Amino acid sequence: MDSADPATEAFVAHRNLLFTVAYEMLGSAADAEDVLQETWLRWAGVDLETVQDRRAYLVRITTRQALSRLRVLGRRRESYVGPWLPEPLLTAPDVAEDVELADSVSMAMLLVLETLSPTERAVFVLREVFDLDYDEIAEAVGKSQAAVRQITHRARAHVAARRPRDVVSPAETRDALQAFQQAVETGDLQSLLDILAPDVVVLSDGGGLKRAVARPVVGAGKVARLLTAGLSRFGAEVSAEPVQVNGHPGLIMRINGEIDGVVAMRIEDGLVAGIYFVRNPDKLSRVERETALSR
Repeated sequence: MDSADPATEAFVAHRNLLFTVAYEMLGSAADAEDVLQETWLRWAGVDLETVQDRRAYLVRITTRQALSRLRVLGRRRESYVGPWLPEPLLTAPDVAEDVELADSVSMAMLLVLETLSPTERAVFVLREVFDLDYDEIAEAVGKSQAAVRQITHRARAHVAARRPRDVVSPAETRDALQAFQQAVETGDLQSLLDILAPDVVVLSDGGGLKRAVARPVVGAGKVARLLTAGLSRFGAEVSAEPVQVNGHPGLIMRINGEIDGVVAMRIEDGLVAGIYFVRNPDKLSRVERETALSR
């Protein structure tokens, strides 16, 4: 692409924003990149003289492409082997500093967004995360402004009933993560029990390519035993590297120095309430380099 071309300059200027929109709608970086390719192909054919707001126009194209792909992905996920988790991203510190952005891309929130219909998800993301006007959203999803307002109200109520209850400080999250990391690396069952919430939930995603629990495991005792039993198979070969995953502290798990999976967590009242363990190798390419996100 010619960097001097106005269409290219506009696309590059808003690329991180467009990727973030697509990722929040799809939960997949690979599919978000495909959406951006499709967006560029359509954008390159637009007469820029007819475009008043290039950012809004690009977001509209991206949203429409993401909606089409989301409907296809919904059918594919019905045959997915085991629990499906979003593709984890290694993110820069500036993402964590934007509390609203970090919350919107967290594993816990992306799983909540999975429970919305495709149109509800698009409307919620564009309004609540990116603060687009109702007329812009209406153009993007092909609905009237009145319909978009109704969808926004419905999606807000749905998300509010399911989103994590408390806002946790970064320091509290780091403390919990460090305690969890130490317990995992030492295999100390009691230390694990001390840091796990009574109703902690573990979800793991192996995609049929790596071993993972077939359904959610609930309860501190069951989760602690699951983790210590799993880690005992690898012994001293296991190491955990603290990183920023989707805007929050997380861990990259390595065996013999090779990435085996990524752990993201949900913290409540200083305890680990949710553990999201992605082992599917097809979803781990983004944790070897930072992904730029923006609003």
